[in-house]
Formats: sequence, C-alpha cells, structure tokens
Amino acid sequence: MTKHARPTWRPSAWGKAFTKSGDWQLALHDDIVTVTVGGVATATAVEDVSTVVVTRGLFWSQIELQVAERVSRLRGIRSKNAAAFEYAFTASRQSLQLRQLIAEFDAAAHQATLWLNGFTAALTEHMQTKGWVTTEFSTEWANRKTAVGFSHLLDDKALHPYIAVQPVGIVNTIASWAKDVQDVVAGENQNYLESETEDCREFFDNVESSPLTPEQTRAVICFDNRMLVVAAAGSGKTSTMVAKAGYALHRNLIPADKILMLAFNSTAAKQLQQRTRDRLSPLGLNAEQVVARTFHAFGLDVIGQATGKKPSLAPRLEGGKDIEQLGLIVDRLRATDVMFRSEWDFFRAVLARDYPDDDGTKADANEGFQTSRGETVKSAGERMIADWLFFNGVDYIYEKRYEIETVDAEHVQYRPDFYYPAINAYHEHWAIDAEGLSPFDGYLESVAWKRKIHHTNGTTLLETTMSELWSGRDLTRLGAELTQRGISLQPDADRLAVGQKPVENALLLGTFRSFLIHAKSNCLTDEQLSVRLAELAHGPVRYRDASFLRLFAAIRREWNEKLAADNCIDFEDMLTLSAQHLEDGDWDSPYDLVMVDEFQDASFARARLARALVTTPGSYLFAVGDDWQSINRFAGADVSVMTGFEGWFGPSDIMRLERTFRFSQSIADVSSAFVMQNPVQIAKSVVSSTAEYAPTVGIMTVEADNAVAAAIRHRLTTLHSHVASGAIPSVPGRKLSVLVLGRYRHQSSYLDGCTHLRDLLDISFMTIHASKGGEADYIVIPGLVSGKWGFPSIIPNDPVLRLAMPAAEEFPKAEERRLFYVALTRARRSVLLVTIDKRESRFVMELIRDQGVVRTNAIGEVLHSIVCPRCGREFMVERTSKRGPFLGCRRYPRCKTTLSIDGSPSVPVVKPVVGYRKPFTPYRRNR
Repeated sequence: MTKHARPTWRPSAWGKAFTKSGDWQLALHDDIVTVTVGGVATATAVEDVSTVVVTRGLFWSQIELQVAERVSRLRGIRSKNAAAFEYAFTASRQSLQLRQLIAEFDAAAHQATLWLNGFTAALTEHMQTKGWVTTEFSTEWANRKTAVGFSHLLDDKALHPYIAVQPVGIVNTIASWAKDVQDVVAGENQNYLESETEDCREFFDNVESSPLTPEQTRAVICFDNRMLVVAAAGSGKTSTMVAKAGYALHRNLIPADKILMLAFNSTAAKQLQQRTRDRLSPLGLNAEQVVARTFHAFGLDVIGQATGKKPSLAPRLEGGKDIEQLGLIVDRLRATDVMFRSEWDFFRAVLARDYPDDDGTKADANEGFQTSRGETVKSAGERMIADWLFFNGVDYIYEKRYEIETVDAEHVQYRPDFYYPAINAYHEHWAIDAEGLSPFDGYLESVAWKRKIHHTNGTTLLETTMSELWSGRDLTRLGAELTQRGISLQPDADRLAVGQKPVENALLLGTFRSFLIHAKSNCLTDEQLSVRLAELAHGPVRYRDASFLRLFAAIRREWNEKLAADNCIDFEDMLTLSAQHLEDGDWDSPYDLVMVDEFQDASFARARLARALVTTPGSYLFAVGDDWQSINRFAGADVSVMTGFEGWFGPSDIMRLERTFRFSQSIADVSSAFVMQNPVQIAKSVVSSTAEYAPTVGIMTVEADNAVAAAIRHRLTTLHSHVASGAIPSVPGRKLSVLVLGRYRHQSSYLDGCTHLRDLLDISFMTIHASKGGEADYIVIPGLVSGKWGFPSIIPNDPVLRLAMPAAEEFPKAEERRLFYVALTRARRSVLLVTIDKRESRFVMELIRDQGVVRTNAIGEVLHSIVCPRCGREFMVERTSKRGPFLGCRRYPRCKTTLSIDGSPSVPVVKPVVGYRKPFTPYRRNR
C-alpha cells in the first residue's frame, strides 16, 4: 500500500515473480474501488462489490473481488497489505451502510411524522363527525403505519447513537410510534364511551320504558363496523336495537332512511317497526323512515331492483302448504317411477324410523337389534336385511338349524343367518369390509368352513357382506337373486312392524323440506351432497343417508321444475338470488346501518345476504341474538353462523348482554349450566335482577300418561288457592300468568278442566317453538319423558340434515337442549317439569344428577332420587342381598351398578360444567 492520501495496493516485486501475477493496482477512495490491470482501470462502488475474499499464503496472499458475474483475482500481494485492504474495505462498507441507514432513518422519520400528523388529524375528525372509532379506521391506519417501515430502524443498534441525538420533534414522533394503533383507538373509544354515557344520559334514560343498563348503553354507543351482541334471555335485546337506531338519529350519525332492520319473520318485523316508532317518535326522532323488513321480503325487493322484474313467490309455500306441495310431488313420483316408489316405501316403513340414536343407546351389545318382525338379531346388518325381507313379504327363518349335522370336536351345530323355505336356500351375511377383512379374530376361517359345508353338501348359499350392504349394492343384488330363484318381491309400506307403524308422511316430508331448505340455502348440488355423504356417513348410517339422497334428488328436481313452470321462486331463492345480485354489483344498497334481529336464527343464505349488504366501506352491521336459543333448524337456521360470526364477517366487536330482567338467579343458574353442557355454545354469565319465588325449578313425577292432566290441574289449583289467600303475591293490574309449554301441539289437552281457575290465573298453552320471545309468571313443561312424543324428541332433528349444513353439530340433541333452555327461561317466577315414572327424560335425569333439582310426586312429597352414577338413565333403588340392603340401578340387569346405602349421598354431587364461567349452587326446594 502506498503512503499517499488515496490508499492503493499492488503486488510486491517478489510476489509478481513467484506468483506470475502481472502488474495490477487496487485503490479505495470515496467508497469507490478501482482495479487497474495492464493499465486498464475499472471503478466500482463499494456497495456493488458482492464479495471480497482474501486467501492468505505463507508470504503472499490473493485478493478476490466479485462484481456481478465478473471475478478479479489479484495475486502476489504481501499478506499484511492484503489484510490492510480487507480492513479498509470493511470499514468503508460499514461507514457507507451507516450513512445509508441514517439517510433511510431520516426519510422514514419524516414519513413517520407525516403519518402521525395524518393519523392524529384523521382520528380527531372521525371522532368529531362519527364518534366511535371503527375497526375499519384503525385497520387502515395500522396498515399505513406498517407501510412506512420505521419500526425496524428503531430497533437497529447501529442507529442508537444517532437516534439519541435527534431533535425534539423526532423524539416525539418516536415516542408516539411505539404506541399500538389498536391500543390508542381503544383508549379513545373508552373515553368516548364515558363522555357519551354522560352527555346522552337523558336519551338513554328515556328511549325505553326503563333506563338502559351499562351493557346496553355500551352496545348502543359502540359503532364498530361489525358488531355481535350475544343477548341472554330476557336481557332487553329489542330495547337495545331500538335504542341503537335512536342513538344514530339522536347524534346525527346515520340518516333514518339509511337504517335497515331485518327480522326473522313478518310478525317480528312488524313488532320491531312499531316499537321503533313508538319509542323514537316521542323523542322527536325521524322513526318513520327507519325500515324494518323480513329477510325474504327485502330479498324480493332486491331481485326486483336488480333485474327490473320483481318475481312472484310461489303461492303454495305459505301457511304450511309447502309440505302439502312436497306430498303431491312424492305422490306423483310414486305413481310414475317404480324405482322411486319402491325406495320411498322402504325408507318410510323402515329406514325413516331406524336412524341410530345419537347417544349410542339405540341398541347395545347385550340387547341385540330388534327387527320389524319382532325377533332379535345380532348385528345392524342382519336387522337391515331382515327388515328388507319383511318389507318385501319374503318368508325367512332366522338362524334355522342347518339340515345336516355339523357338530364335531371343534364346531357346534351350524345355523346360517337366514333360511328361505320357499326356495330351500340359505343366506349368510358376512362381517367383511371392502378389503375382504373382518374385525373379528378367526372370522375368515369360519367363513371358509361354512362355504365348504355348503359346497360339500350341495346346498344353496346366498351371500352378502357388510361393505356391500352399506354401499347399497347388496340388497339390490339379493332381490335379483331371490327373484331369479322364484321368490316374488311384494313391497308393502303399510305392512306393520311389531309395535310400530311407518313414519307419518307429514313428519317425513318435514325432514325432506328442511333438507331442501338447507341444500338450496347452501347452494349444494347433488354431486356436492354425494361428496359430503362419502366424508360424513359410514356403516348403517351411510346406507340410510344414500337412500335419502336418491329420493331427495328426484324430489328437488320436481320441485324446481314446478317453480320454473309457474315462473315463481321459493323463499330460499329470495335469499340466494338477492345475495348474488348484491355480490355481483347489480344493485347498490342505500343502507349504511344494517341491524339483524334474532341472529341465532340466521341461515347460511341470510348471513350471505347480510354480508353482501355491508361490503361498502363505512357501512355497519349490528347483529343481536342468543345462540342458546337457536331452535329453528327445521326452517334453515344454522347456529354456526352466529358461533362463527367473525369467520363470516371479519374482525368484530362481540359484546354480551348478561343481565336478565325476566327470571331469578336460580333459574338462570340451572338453565345456563344445562345449555352450556354443549361447549360449542358461546359462554356467558347470566346475572338476574329479579326476586326469587321458591320453589323456582321443580320436577313432578306422575304414574302414567293419563295422570298428567289431573296432576297439573292439582298443582294449578294449589297455586290458585295460594294466590286467593295472599300466600303468593299477585301483580297489581293483572292476573298471574301460567303458560303450559308443550313440545307438541297435542299436549294442549293437559289444560282441560282448568277453566274454573281463570278468575285469578291467566292460563294458556303454547308450543315451545312458538313461545320464544314470550314469558309468564309460571311455566309448566309436560312431556319430559323418553321415547316417542318425548322431550328430547327423537323425530324432528334427523341427523341426515348434517349433509346439507355447512357445520354439523356433534353434541347429542344440541337443538333439543336449546329448546329446553328456551322453555325454562320463559318463567318469571317458577318452572314445573312434569315426567312419568320409569320413563324419565334424559334432561330430567341430568338436572337431578348434576344440579340437585328436587323431584316430588303429584301432591308435593319429595321422592328419593339418586341417579345411577354409571349409566345416568335410571334411579338407584333399594334392594336386598345376603349381605343386607343396598342400592342398585333400576335398569338391572342391563346396568349392574350398586351403591352402599350407608355410603351413598342423599343428593348427587354437582359436577363442573364445561364452558360455563359462573359457578352455581345446586337448587333446593327450600331455597
């Protein structure tokens, strides 16, 4: 290296001689590296040099510089000089990088200051003009902040000395930059909430008949783009919706004609419209222009606006005529399609009643499977075959002794599964899967032995397998073989099974109607349904569901062809077509605030329509509902729309209204713990503001069906006498109300003979489905029994619906559980649950076991009620053995659980409830 101001490096004389490097020179000045070889100089900026590699030798070294694809290898330089160049180059590069970092920092700091000033100004303007700072606003500014690229520079240690000497303006920018946008917005919103609560106190105190609670007030003031309010029963959700619309008008946030309220049905829409006008008009607010519509009516308008031709609703769909129309379609298909008639009749007679119960108790290994003819067979496959044979009028003998003796040292007498006397043929149903394997040890050897017996003796053997039966192929093949051998199949849907009848047409048609609603709402084709079948259905369920889908495909085709011929649409078309038009931009929604009532009843199609209405920036969705009260699955409701709200609508503010003004804390505790056994439900802690009127929840057991009406009448007569005597306080200005809630309409007969009590009691009957939104002082729920016409029902919620729904409910009887919650929470004072001895509903058993609800007889005497800790399906009863008395399960010998009388508790121990946040105390009659 020379001693000049401009550092240069070259090979030594000896180095050139020994390495034959030739003459070259390196210079480094002002971040420029100049390589001169043979008198030709090449200058390169330091930052453009990809790599510098110094390879040291004993006396001389080599310097290798790579610039892009060009590599210069400079040999013969003294090792200490090579090291000096390497050091100088590194220092130059680091100095350059620091200068570049500083320049980058200065530019970014300037941009950060501009962002901060812009954010501050926008935030101030937003709060002055719109109030609540939305997620849309904060997300936009957070994204702008990220784009500035300032944060990583603040973390670079090389810049710390430079940052430490920045002027005050930049120091302030850095301090503000460290704050998260979401935290800043949350702080501003909290301040806004507090100030608005005070500034609008008069409005919040007068917009409804009672002042809004803090929960309601926050839900009203919060004006985020996407809001879900999870409202407990009796928590004032309608008041919150009306107040929300009123607040928007009161603070000039949104014009009245840009507010849309969507309700589940026409009655709810009318009530919401009237309530809005009744409450807001006296406050001088323009409530007349606030629109409340049903989803369907609104969807029809959208289609008309988007296409210029408003379609007609098929007239046969209203007033329950949709089921009637399905019936006509089925009758027509049965008359014109032999295959459809055969499959429909078999499904109705056998498969419709034969869905394995979702708690796994349809049949257990010890009980076997009962056929339509009344005998017990060993497997679900054998029962399917037996029921098919019975349906087709085929005479058979189950496990008839084989005509030739087979007993030897290793085998008992052979008994084939089925014998057909008319054709002298045997039939074996093998437990063999699609791969030819069996789940049982030694089973395939047994199959081979049986086949050999038939081959050796020349007897006829027909065969089916588990795999082919559940695929749907084996029964078709079996029918062909029997027909070929001389047996005439004579299907008869009205051939009565032992102790059973074919499923009523109305119930079966109702299932197909529900499936049609879901399939159309979710835009599922026959091909897509087949894919879901393959994914979700296995074993006996697959055979049944495949049969259902074949029938459904034909019914849907006829349904749609009828609509097209009449130039009409159905309710599902109203929703899906209107959503499609909105998504395609065929019509621009004029609404800025869309409010959805009873959101737990939203279907896939309703959610899609709501989402399409709020895609424009600056629009708001305000949904209110209670997933614990989602009970309209039969009408297309899909609770997963609410439980998966953010998946549908994006980041959302989810609030809760947890204070109930309807029922007491003990009813809140019992009902909440019960419904939250399903962990998928949204957790909330319901707190009551209502007085207790003991006993709040009780169970009455009667001896038989024909004793229910008399027992209810006796309890209501007692209530009547207590009201008359003043022992039970009345309510000024009205009678005490009693509502009998039935799972089924025919249970209204339980009120026969109660007319004389109406002078002091307002007594009425409703189905539980119709009662949602209603309430009464006293609730009576009869029919809490197992089996047909029981509660939970084993009929309406056919699990085949899972194939047409986007998210299957895995929890057993999930909707029936919610329906029972709705029934419990209609009561202001007390709930009486009525069951029948030895037929107790699983819901009753659960309340006794888990929550200690007391069971009495018709006249109020407490009954001994310890639920079997093992099966949970029966009570423990006193028995006697050689060792003395003990408690045994009433289900013995199916359940052999025993307890020591001395060691058994007087009431069951309360178990923790998964997902329920609020601890509760077991209810006692003397509470």
